Amino acid sequence: MILKEKRKIMAYQALYRVWRSQRFDDLVGQEAITKTLKNAIQQQKTSHAYLFTGPRGTGKTSAAKIFAKAINCPNSVDGEPCNECEMCRSITDGRQEDVIEIDAASNNGVEEIRFIRDRANYAPTTAKYKVYIIDEVHMLSTGAFNALLKTLEEPKEHVIFVLATTEPHKIPATIISRTQRFDFKRINVQAIIGRMKYILETSDQPYEEQALSVIARAAEGGMRDALSILDQAISFSNETITLEDALAVTGSLTTEMMDSFIGACLQQDVSGALEVLENILAEGKEARRLTEDLLLYCRDLLMYQQAPKLLENRASYLTDNFKQLAQATASERLYVMIKILSETQNEIRFTNHANVYLEVATVKLATPQTPLAPTVGAVESEMIEPVAVNPADSAELLMLKKQVQQLQNEMKQLKTQPTGEKEERKVVPKKNTSTYRVPTERVYQVLGEATKEHLINVKNVWEDLLMALPVTQRAMLKASEPVAAGPNLLLVAFDYEIVCQRADTNDELRLNMQNSLSMMVKDYVPEFVFITRETWPRLRQAFLSQNQERPDLIEENDSEAGQVDLLPTETNEAVEQAKSLFGDLVTIKED
Repeated sequence: MILKEKRKIMAYQALYRVWRSQRFDDLVGQEAITKTLKNAIQQQKTSHAYLFTGPRGTGKTSAAKIFAKAINCPNSVDGEPCNECEMCRSITDGRQEDVIEIDAASNNGVEEIRFIRDRANYAPTTAKYKVYIIDEVHMLSTGAFNALLKTLEEPKEHVIFVLATTEPHKIPATIISRTQRFDFKRINVQAIIGRMKYILETSDQPYEEQALSVIARAAEGGMRDALSILDQAISFSNETITLEDALAVTGSLTTEMMDSFIGACLQQDVSGALEVLENILAEGKEARRLTEDLLLYCRDLLMYQQAPKLLENRASYLTDNFKQLAQATASERLYVMIKILSETQNEIRFTNHANVYLEVATVKLATPQTPLAPTVGAVESEMIEPVAVNPADSAELLMLKKQVQQLQNEMKQLKTQPTGEKEERKVVPKKNTSTYRVPTERVYQVLGEATKEHLINVKNVWEDLLMALPVTQRAMLKASEPVAAGPNLLLVAFDYEIVCQRADTNDELRLNMQNSLSMMVKDYVPEFVFITRETWPRLRQAFLSQNQERPDLIEENDSEAGQVDLLPTETNEAVEQAKSLFGDLVTIKED
């Protein structure tokens, strides 16, 4: 008797295995794919390779096995297998040697794929086609993909490959381009409920309709997940699968819990909302599921306000408290709550302290300031209404309108002014907005020790120095050049101020430049001083005016760093004033 009981226990199979689809028509929610495959089998236009992609539990592997049966079944009708002949039964039981199912997660090496490729050269023994079903194909190594690619490039007439994966982005494009791709979509809630109803009614298992709705929503579009949860609910329940059983198995919130939590938030009762949250978490509710349930609940409140008939099939939600909350809450408040819960849902995914985020979200949901955030239109209307109803302010409003009109006219006149005035307006503020602090003292130190020999040595290796740097650092120094050099210091001028500022704060760049320069110019490890090119002539002229004993610097920089105007200050100011008045029309000629 004990032996019989053990055999009975061992013989039990999970629902998703017992009710695995055996025909294309049994696949739920993938009608477009099944119709395409059936038509291809009927018209004998099957491809040598298929790629089935989509979320877990949506029927990819089941469709592959049905396809293998349908193309090899001698009694196939309308592209469907008969499931009664020896061929169909052997494929269903997994004992048909011409239909090989491989798990790429544990057989992902080159040798396994080469073995498959060698076996594919031989004709099938009993079946019409030899079918290789490779599940989780994205787990193959690069070498294995290359070996598989060779087989797909030169397919045999009697061999068909069916590749299944949940992550198609990890498969090389060369493989995808040689297959017919079918994207399996998530199964909608009503389709999952319909399938579970059929299974329960066939098994004479009593149930409550609301329980199936909770299970279907928890499955997140996967039929296998739905049947696994249903299996747990059957084991958990006494006889009938009730709503409470489904909520307990899935970890979802009861309607009363959501009513009390959202009600406390809408009443701006922070302590009450936190207390409800603590009670919910104490019952072992999972944080991610809890946030999702609250988000859907707020969504349903909004939907009930706008289209109450759409929620008639969700009888578990339509309690008196739910209806009262929907009627008493402004839509703007629900928008804010949905946004807060959505942000919290994203944050919970990347943290180990989900409860903290939930508590913070609860405070945000229940604080009085929350509903005021999105009501910008209401605030604007409050600001505008006093102007409309107060006659004393009408004169001031007219005056403001005239001033605005006057400003607009002035703007039009400025746009039509000569280019010289425009240039002046552009150039003057530019100098005031400079944020880089020029190291004047350091520049004077460089010029105090600068020699022509050091500068020539640096310029000779400057291009090689750039090539020795990483790409990002090389790009930073591309618009720069050395303008003065001494035994201990090197002055570099940049075309752009923002690049100069970044280089000045980049210690890694300085270190790399020193290391590279020390190898190119023997025992030369200077400190770097960075300035902008537009400040270089002014700094150089100021230094020369204070240090008349360095005539060599005038000659050196004129030849190496370009000509610099050394005219008296009055002449320079006159030139600048002429440029500001006449713009590009000014031509400067040297006497």
